[in-house]
Amino acid sequence: MVFPFIWMVLTSLKTFGETTQVPPVIFPEKFQWENYLNVFNSLPFLSFYWNTIVSTLAKVIGQVIFCSLAAYAFARIKFPGRNFLFILMLAVLMVPGQVFLLPQYMIMAKLDWLNTIQALIVPGLFSAFGTFLLRQFFMSLPKEIEEAARLDGCNHFQIYWHIMMPLVKPGLLALAIFTSLWGWNDLLWPLIVNSSPDKMTLSAGLASLQGQHYTNYAILMAGTVLAIWPMILIFIFLQKQFIEGISITGSK
Repeated sequence: MVFPFIWMVLTSLKTFGETTQVPPVIFPEKFQWENYLNVFNSLPFLSFYWNTIVSTLAKVIGQVIFCSLAAYAFARIKFPGRNFLFILMLAVLMVPGQVFLLPQYMIMAKLDWLNTIQALIVPGLFSAFGTFLLRQFFMSLPKEIEEAARLDGCNHFQIYWHIMMPLVKPGLLALAIFTSLWGWNDLLWPLIVNSSPDKMTLSAGLASLQGQHYTNYAILMAGTVLAIWPMILIFIFLQKQFIEGISITGSK
């Protein structure tokens, strides 16, 4: 599992000739640290980073809020057609995401949001998967907690915010990690909706380094190393909560 990352780091320190040499060279003859500087000279890399951070954080916050609200309603509030609407929402998971690209693009064009940050954010503020994930957590909580809160005069929103949300923290962390990984690595939608270099994300910007006839793999790997380290750190420090959230969900 670790070998591809080691190969990526070593390739980022090679010359162009060493990256294309046959048989492959594992260790570079001399570390080419200037490849990392060339990344910033070739691309507006800081703009890519800023756009990616802003869009990813917005998606994480949006999904935690909107998915938890929908999940609480499906799990704890009885209303006509609840099960039908939930099944209808789950049906979205069976449809490939590429099907939604054209209508989403048309909506962004109608709103005049092409080549803007909000075009990267708004379609990712809600997900059926996140709603399903958190619904399993809400359904696992005992009804006595909710009944006790009602006796104390709490309404639905107070029960959701002050009582239920702290109890489903492992699920919220798992959803936040899933969303951050998906938002950070998303490639297809940023490529479609934003063509301006100063509005691209890291994944879309790095894709521009791949040419039809020529690709400098050393610079491409250097940019990839700079792009992936935040996600690696997030997973390393939050892997316990991530595994706990998934294992609890699977046991319900």
